[in-house]
Amino acid sequence: MDTFFGRKQEISELNDIFNSGRSEFVVVCGRRRIGKTSLIRKCFKNKISFCHTALSPEEYTPAQLAEMQLVAFATSLKNFGANLDYDPKNWLDAFHELRRLVSTFPKNKRCVIFFDEMPWLDTKDSDFMVGLESFWNGFADGMHNIMLVITGSTTTWMKEKLLHNCGGLYGRVTQRFFLEPFTLGECEEYYKSHGISFSRYDQAVLYMATGGVPYYVSCVEKDLSVAQNLDQIYFSKYPLLKDEFDRVCASHGFDGEKYKLVLKTLSGNFLGYTRKEIAELSKIPFGGGLSEVLSALEESEFIRSYTFFEGSRREVYYRLTDLFTLFWMHFLYDRTRFKPDYFVSLVGSKKVREWQDIAFKNICFEHREQIAKALGISGIFNRFLPWQFKGDEYYESAQVDMAIDRADNIVCFCEMKFCDGEFEVSEDYDMELRHKQQTFIDQSKSKKGLNMVLITTFGVQNNMYYSNFQHTVILDELF
Repeated sequence: MDTFFGRKQEISELNDIFNSGRSEFVVVCGRRRIGKTSLIRKCFKNKISFCHTALSPEEYTPAQLAEMQLVAFATSLKNFGANLDYDPKNWLDAFHELRRLVSTFPKNKRCVIFFDEMPWLDTKDSDFMVGLESFWNGFADGMHNIMLVITGSTTTWMKEKLLHNCGGLYGRVTQRFFLEPFTLGECEEYYKSHGISFSRYDQAVLYMATGGVPYYVSCVEKDLSVAQNLDQIYFSKYPLLKDEFDRVCASHGFDGEKYKLVLKTLSGNFLGYTRKEIAELSKIPFGGGLSEVLSALEESEFIRSYTFFEGSRREVYYRLTDLFTLFWMHFLYDRTRFKPDYFVSLVGSKKVREWQDIAFKNICFEHREQIAKALGISGIFNRFLPWQFKGDEYYESAQVDMAIDRADNIVCFCEMKFCDGEFEVSEDYDMELRHKQQTFIDQSKSKKGLNMVLITTFGVQNNMYYSNFQHTVILDELF
């Protein structure tokens, strides 16, 4: 099935860059399976003058990889017309041969040079960056017709070596793109275009498991239920995404068990933990590379750091935001075998409800623009942060998973509830809400007004307690 869909804005911008009339250095970042390669191939089709895809580091030992990358690059040169009777021994030679090849192309025609998964080419102790700098600074930058396009899943490498380069490539990148997962609305458009009909509730469940990653979304089949689809994709005898999590880790450079331990630790709590708490729970000591792990995961947007609304800026929390990883950690992290119809058998279980509770809150944070629009505050500057009071000898603890700090002197406390019918506000829950409100008023330094907002699937039951919410946002409004 064709995994490419949408990206209209990116295609329009890339076409403008193609027609800019000057040399362009374009960087396209994004996680594995997000559609980087498909976007470039869809946009330029037969306009690519030279293309090379790096070899995956999973297939070779580190000792083999450096040599094989050069051999594969030489093969690409020959495939695009280079008169080459030897394999370059280093990247300076390799880029010299690319320069010779490009020099044979018409000067009055745009020359698109496409490197797919470039971070894999920069093997340990290689001179790859030296070769790339020499090619761009000594040749391509001076040519009006060259458009160098680079993609990569290893976000830390892309940012360090290209976007934030402090050496010979400092300030050379002319355009940059970071491809995001599809929104709920974009996924719905994809399903409709492929004749797939699911309720928006079911689409939300699928989104919780795929995270809106285009390739994962493309695995959904129209003749299966949501639970059957998830069984086929993740839990069958031959699942479509077998070993996908390990491949995601490898493509992003998440080497070692520490990355998985941190992600597993964060998967059980929507609000996440501080660095100290992560170290204690994961058993990774402070001096054991935890800072490097957290930095790499955040650079790649698998986790996010934040401080609580009205909290100390020194107390930084980290929470898991990648929905695919959240699903994997809840259901596949320590399992190797599954009985037939495994996920079907879990529907309605406590395990599924706990996962959906965390996943839905993540969906709400990733659809902040839609929530702001539903509340009529799109034109107002807003901050979306959790709020927490840990309690003291006078007050019990209280927390709100999403507080919207509005520039118009209002704070919205958002409660997020994923359920298969209208949400019922019970007497006990009403008392809990009132406790949160009063605790915030008494403990916060904020002088802003406080509104309670319910974000849920099908609305709220009209009973004697529901009026504590000034606004209700339903699932339809997130699409």
